[in-house]
Amino acid sequence: MTLKKTPQHVRIFAGLAAGAGLGLAARALWGGSPGLAWAVANVAQPMGQVFLRVVFMAVVPLVVAALVLGVTEIGEAGKVGRIGLRTLILTLVLSSIAVLIGVFAVNWVRPGVGLPEESRQRLIASFQGQGSVQASLDNAAKAKPAVQSLLELIPKNPIAEAVNAFEGGLIPLMVFSLVLGLALSLIPEEKSRPLKELLGSVLAAMLKVIDFAMWLAPFGVGGLIFSVTAMAGLEVLGLLAKYFFLVIGALAFHLLVVYSAAVWFLARRSPLRFFRDISGVLVTAFATSSSSATLPVTLKASEENLKIPRPIGNFVLTIGATANQNGTALYEGITVLFLAQFFGVPLTLSQQALVVVWSVMAGVGTAGVPGGSLPLIVIVLQSIGVPGEAIGIILGVDRILDMSRTVLNVAGDLTIAACVAEWEKKG
Repeated sequence: MTLKKTPQHVRIFAGLAAGAGLGLAARALWGGSPGLAWAVANVAQPMGQVFLRVVFMAVVPLVVAALVLGVTEIGEAGKVGRIGLRTLILTLVLSSIAVLIGVFAVNWVRPGVGLPEESRQRLIASFQGQGSVQASLDNAAKAKPAVQSLLELIPKNPIAEAVNAFEGGLIPLMVFSLVLGLALSLIPEEKSRPLKELLGSVLAAMLKVIDFAMWLAPFGVGGLIFSVTAMAGLEVLGLLAKYFFLVIGALAFHLLVVYSAAVWFLARRSPLRFFRDISGVLVTAFATSSSSATLPVTLKASEENLKIPRPIGNFVLTIGATANQNGTALYEGITVLFLAQFFGVPLTLSQQALVVVWSVMAGVGTAGVPGGSLPLIVIVLQSIGVPGEAIGIILGVDRILDMSRTVLNVAGDLTIAACVAEWEKKG
């Protein structure tokens, strides 16, 4: 198999393994030496930065386009009446439960805790040349009153927030995008169509930019993980393993417990039969890592296996492929809090509550394609004072987690469709 034909996730994992192995070897042979510090600062970190900067350049336009279009679809669903309203309520409820499960799991297991302070400081120092990391950490420690934090989420000038996106403006920009999407859904179609078509083109272009970034990912991930292991040692890999299995466990809990409860109590169906009927869809979702690519199979199983009326299934599942991302919301909540623990950024209860809200919002604004959640994770990381570059730590295992959370996303779409169909049957 040639390198060109090797699956992307295999190449990224190979980059992770190579970077980690070389980093550990360099630490064992030259740990603490000026030469190793030079190699990290001038070779490994720049390799990672090329990859990350390609991701970062897509963040602002992607966030605006994805959130506006996602909310527009939900808003238009609301116009349909009862089906739209029920879909919206279930989407928000299940997404909120997913993120709360993730937040509880991170606070209980604390997978990011355990890195020696000396190693953490070396790691932070290795990022210093890539941005004002320490300033971000210092700002995160200066928690503002909850009322002031909430007021600052409403932007006075969205353009200024976009310009200052990575200095705290991304979250207010997300709020503006939500409001704009809602407004577009409430005006006549002939007036909203041009802007929606423009944003659709912007979204498609930014997703292609993310494709470019993912092509660079094996080299970027290798450089970043080399920097981390060379500076912090084997402890990093142990924490990364704890994070990986925590995400898998939380996703499995939400799938098997929360969805089963919804199917049993709200859809009046047997969970065992429900999951058997959609097993082919879940395998497809795992293989493609894309809710959008899985949609044709999802629609077929909804009508033929679950016997959900076609109008309800088509309506709920088409919207859900982009606007209902339970697994992504859960994953983002865990990832943000894990990296906050990893970098020693303490978060108050109110800050964790905001992470919940932002993760639910991000679930609405995440494109249903592989890697679509990465820019939105960067947004939330920046908002709590964790360097956006920290995302490189988890990218090596992200592909498997992406495949796993897509299973949850698609299962959530079918769960909501089954529940709505049962409610519509009762009138």
